[in-house]
Amino acid sequence: MKITKIDTAEISIPLVTSFKTALRTVDSVNDVVVRITTEDGQVGFGEAPPTAVITGDTRGSILCAIEDFIAPNLIGMEVEDLDGIMSRLHGCILKNTSAKAAVDMAVYDLFAKSCNKPLYKVLGGRKKEIETDLTISVNGVEEMVEDSLKAVSQGFRILKIKVGKDGAGDVERIRAIRQAVGPGVKLRIDANQGWSPKEAVRIIRTMEDMGIGMDLVEQPVKAHDFEGMKFVTGQVDTPILADESVFSAEDAIRIIQERAADLINIKLMKTGGIHEALKICAIAESFGVECMIGCMLESKIAVSAAAHLAAGKGIITRADLDGPSLCKEDPYTGGPVFEGPRILMGEEAGLGITRVPVFFD
Repeated sequence: MKITKIDTAEISIPLVTSFKTALRTVDSVNDVVVRITTEDGQVGFGEAPPTAVITGDTRGSILCAIEDFIAPNLIGMEVEDLDGIMSRLHGCILKNTSAKAAVDMAVYDLFAKSCNKPLYKVLGGRKKEIETDLTISVNGVEEMVEDSLKAVSQGFRILKIKVGKDGAGDVERIRAIRQAVGPGVKLRIDANQGWSPKEAVRIIRTMEDMGIGMDLVEQPVKAHDFEGMKFVTGQVDTPILADESVFSAEDAIRIIQERAADLINIKLMKTGGIHEALKICAIAESFGVECMIGCMLESKIAVSAAAHLAAGKGIITRADLDGPSLCKEDPYTGGPVFEGPRILMGEEAGLGITRVPVFFD
C-alpha cells in the first residue's frame, strides 16, 4: 500500500454549548482533516484542532506543516513501513505536534486496514468498551450545577469540572456541584494551569477537608513549573494528573522520576500522534503509573483514534473523550459508537470511519 496523495480540508461543527476553560472560550470545532490515499484506493483519515493556547498550533501552521513539509516526505512510502514513516514524519519538521498527529492517525488507520483489523486490536485489544467523563465548562455556580445535573440525567457518572478562574470561587463551584449530584458521581477537577502552587495546595486541602471527594486534580499549575507540580503532589492526598506538562516521552520520564504527579494525561495532539503516545504508555507501564487519555476540542475522527489507543492499552485507565458529545452534529460515517458516557468499539478495519463526505466529496 504505497501512499500516493495527502489531502487536507477544514471542518466547522457547532458545539451544544460554549466550551469555557481558564484559558479560552470556544463555540465550535474548527479543525483540519487529513485524508491519505494509497495506490490501491484505500483511504485513512486524521484530524488536528488548532489549539494555540496549549500546543502553539494554528490553522495556518497545521496546513503549512502538512502540505509543505510532511506530505512531500511521505508520498511514495509504503504504509507497512510504519517505523520508517514515523521516522520521517517526526524528522521532517520540529514541534507541530497537531499536524503530525493528524497524519499519524491517518497512517495508523491505513496500517490497521492493511492488517484487516480494527486499530484497537492492532494496538493490543485490551477492551471493547470505554467510559468517558463529560466536561462542565467554567461558568457561574448556578449554571455549572445545572449543567452537571443535566449530564448526570444523560447517564454520565464522571464529570470533569473546569476551574482555575479564581480560588474561592472555584471551591464554591465544586462544593455546590458535589452537593447537587451526590456522592455517587466522580468529580475530576481541571484547573488548566490556573493556580499558583501554594494556591493549589490551599484550594485542594480545603476541598479535601470539606469531604468533597475528588477522583483527581488536573494540571493545577503552569505547564513548565515541574517544581510547583511536585510541591502540590507532595502536599495533598488527591491524585494529581499532569496534562500540559507532558508532551513527550522525555516529559513523562521527568514527571515520573521527580514524582511531580501521580497520573499522566496522554493527548495525541501533544504527543504528535499514536506512535509517540505508545512510548509514553510503555514508560508509564514500566513505572506502574496509570494514564488517562484525553482530547482537545476534536470531532469524531481524532477522538476515535484516541479511543482505539485507550481500548488497546491497559495502562490507560481513565478517559476524557467527550468531544463528540459536545458537538451538535456528527457528519461522519462509521467509527466507534458514542452513546453518552459509553464508547463502543466496532469490528471495522482501521478507525472504522468510512466516509467524510461533507469535506472531501
